[in-house]
Formats: sequence, structure tokens, C-alpha cells
Amino acid sequence: MNLIIEIVVVIVICVVSAIVTIIVSNKLTNKKRSFIVEEAKQEAEVIKKEKLLQAKEQFLQLKSEHDKMINEKNQRIINAENKLKQRETTINTKFEEIQKQKREADLIRENLDKNLNRVEKREDELDKIQKEQVKQLELISGYSAEAAKKEMIESMAEVAKSEAAGLINEIIDEAKISANKEAKKIVIETIQRIAAEATIENAVSVFHIESDELKGRIIGREGRNIRALEAATGVEIIVDDTPETILLSAFDPVRREIARLSLHQLVTDGRIHPARIEEVVLKTKNLIEEEIIELGKRTTIDLGVHGLHPELIRMIGKMKYRSSYGQNLLQHSKEVANLSAIMAAELGLNTKLAKRAGLLHDIGKVADEETELSHALYGMKLAEKFKEKSDICNAIGAHHEEIEMTTLIAPIVQVCDAISGARPGARREIVEAYIKRLKDLENIALSYPGVMKTYAIQAGRELRVIVGSEKVTDEDANKLSSNIAERVQNEMTYPGQVKITVIRETRSVNYAK
Repeated sequence: MNLIIEIVVVIVICVVSAIVTIIVSNKLTNKKRSFIVEEAKQEAEVIKKEKLLQAKEQFLQLKSEHDKMINEKNQRIINAENKLKQRETTINTKFEEIQKQKREADLIRENLDKNLNRVEKREDELDKIQKEQVKQLELISGYSAEAAKKEMIESMAEVAKSEAAGLINEIIDEAKISANKEAKKIVIETIQRIAAEATIENAVSVFHIESDELKGRIIGREGRNIRALEAATGVEIIVDDTPETILLSAFDPVRREIARLSLHQLVTDGRIHPARIEEVVLKTKNLIEEEIIELGKRTTIDLGVHGLHPELIRMIGKMKYRSSYGQNLLQHSKEVANLSAIMAAELGLNTKLAKRAGLLHDIGKVADEETELSHALYGMKLAEKFKEKSDICNAIGAHHEEIEMTTLIAPIVQVCDAISGARPGARREIVEAYIKRLKDLENIALSYPGVMKTYAIQAGRELRVIVGSEKVTDEDANKLSSNIAERVQNEMTYPGQVKITVIRETRSVNYAK
């Protein structure tokens, strides 16, 4: 019982304490709340005052800026008004000046009109006086004015015609004299500016050896080496008593050069026998072909002629081994090219075209195939084939007047060709005729079927014909030599007699492996 009472007392005490606590806390909260509200009111009042001050300051600042902007605008307006007033004053002044000048011009125009009227009246008076004088002159002379004028014009026209005819004749004569002088001057200056060689190609090359002992090795046993060398190269090899010298005789410079180089290589190598000779000659022919191409390139580079077709370059190199009436064809073509360029420069023409045409003018002489056309026309066809310009083609074809000249370069090339060939010692017509006879001799034999190679040797007194053993029999060989001899006798003119030798060989080759 006491425990329950104690518990109840404790609960009552707790309840009372809680109520007291709540009451006290409520009072404290109300006081604190009122204090906080009061404090907030004070802070709000302070903030309000600060904001009012800031607003006033901003207002004053905006007002000052606005006043300043208005003042600036007013100042600009005032300045613009002043400028307008100045312009108006200037315009008024100019307008007054223009009005003044207009009044003065009106006065001048009035004075001019008055003067013109006076002049017109005076002219009328002069016309009347002139007409009266003309009438009096017509009465005195018995001629009308128109008839007198016509007669005077006719007499003056006759005098002018006679004077003009005389002047024209004088001009023509003077032009002829000056043209001849100028042409001679150009030709002489052109020739003087070219240093040309005056050498004559011959038909013999000299091969020097170290000792006469090599002659026996070159001849070989029973002459088989020298026969093989002559058959492979088409050159007559003369071994005589001349010390340390062997002569190579052939009208074709290419053959002589192949024989010379082949012989040099054989002597240097020391192995001289027919099989080796054929091998060396074949290699030498290929080497000569390469040298021809290289020589053509160097020639075009030296002359400054570019863009030529490779086949034309090869033909230019081949000119070194050809001659024209004894004159080296390459030297002749280079000389004509330089002469043409100088003469074209003197006449104010295209020097590059002239040099190109001069270099190619004799290209038809070194063609690989035979043709019935002249070398000029065939050279023109070759130039057209390899896309050369029409001016150059015409100059090539017309340098012997076989076609009409259509450009100024054509007569220049013709003249320079004549200049180059007419120099003393430049050409020898006998040599050219001799070479042509040898070529014709070889061409007759080549026209027969089965013939592989032909060589004219012994200065044209012997013709060696090499035939294929599989195409020509021994009996056919006998008939062939007889037919060739008969045709040479009927178609050609030559001194003495010509020996026709037909060579037919049968070879059997095997390899031991």
C-alpha cells in the first residue's frame, strides 16, 4: 500500500513538474519572440533607410548622366546648326557669284551676237565684191570659173602623176640597191660568224699495230681470219709491206668504223679466229648503234634543238657516218643549222625554227630504207611522219626547189645549204659519184631473193654476195653470179671489169655441255 502511494506521489510530482516546466517555457518563448520581433523591426528600419539612401544616390547619378547626355546632344545640335549656317552662307555667296558670272556671260553673248551680225554683213559684202570681180575676170579672159578650175586641176594632176612616177622609180632603184647591199651584208656576216671545217671524207682508214708480227695472226692460217673479218664487216683489209699499218678500205664509213673497232678489240684481246671475229663484229655493231644515238643526243643538246622524235635523233647521229659529195653530212647539217639561225636572227625571224630546219634538211639521206623519192622530198615525209611543224617540213622539202616554198625559213635553209656546200674544199663531186656507184652495185645484188649481205670492195672492182645456204643451192649460186654480172653490165657504167663472187656457206653448230 505504501508502495502504491509512493508511486502515485511520484507520478503526481512528475505531472506537476511537467506542467510547471511547460508554463515556464511558454513564458520564456513569448518573451524571446517579442524580443526577436522588436529586433527585426529595428533591422528592417535600418535596411529601409539604407535602401532609401541608395535609391536617392542612384537617382542623383542617373539624373546627372541624363543631364550630361542632354547637354552633349544640345551641343551637337548647336554645332550642326552652325555648320548649316556656314554652308548656307557659302552657298549664298557662290550663288551670287554664279548670278554675277551669268550676267557677265549674257553681256558677252550679246556682244558676240552683235559682232557676228557685223561679220555676216561684212561677208555678204565681200561675197558680192568677189562675185563682181569673178564676172569681170570671166569677161576679160573669156573663161568661166568652173572651166578654169577644171583645167587647173587637170594640169596639176598631170604634173603630180609624172612626179610620182619618177619618185616611184627612184624608190624602187634605191630599194634594189639597198636590198642587194643588205643581203650581201647579212650573208657575209653570217659566214664570218661560223668557223667551219673544210675536210674531205675518204674511203680508207689506217689501223696502226704495235708490231708486224700481228699481221700474220690477223691473216690467219691460209687467210681464214682475214676472210672471216672481210665477210663479217664488208670492208677490204689490205695487209702490205707498210710497217705497223693495216689499211681498211670501204666506201661506207660505218663499215670502216665497225671494222676498225673490231680489229682493235681482237688485237687487244689476242684471240683471233673466225668464231671470235663474228662475235666481236656483232658486239661492235651494237656498240656503234648506241654511239650513234648518243651522238645524236649530244648534237641536239649542243645546238639547243629539243623535242625531236627518238628516231630523228638516231638519224642525226647516223649522219656522222655519211658524206655529201665528200663533205661529212653531220658537220654540214650542223653548219647549215648555225648559219640558218644567224641569218634568221638578222632578218628578225624565229631562230629556233630556222636552226631546227637546217639540222634536219638532209635527213632523207640517212634513211634506213631505199626509196625512189629524192632525199629532200623523203626527208619532208619523214619530218611529217614524226610530227614536225609544217614550216620545217616545207623548208626540208623545198631546199632543192622540188616543191613551192611557203615560208620565209625555206629560202634561208636553201641559201645556207648552198653557202655550206660552196666553200672551197668542202665537197668533191667525184667522191659522191663513186660512192653512189658502189651503193647501186650493192643494191642490184640485194634485189635478188636469198641474198643476205652484199659488199662492194676493191674500189668497186669486186662485189661479194653472201647468200643463205638453206635458200640458195650451189647451182642457184652459179646462176645468181651470172645474172648479177649481166645486170651490172647492162645497167651500170664503170671502168674496167667487176668481179662477182657469190659465197654460200653451210655451218653445223653444236654445244658440248
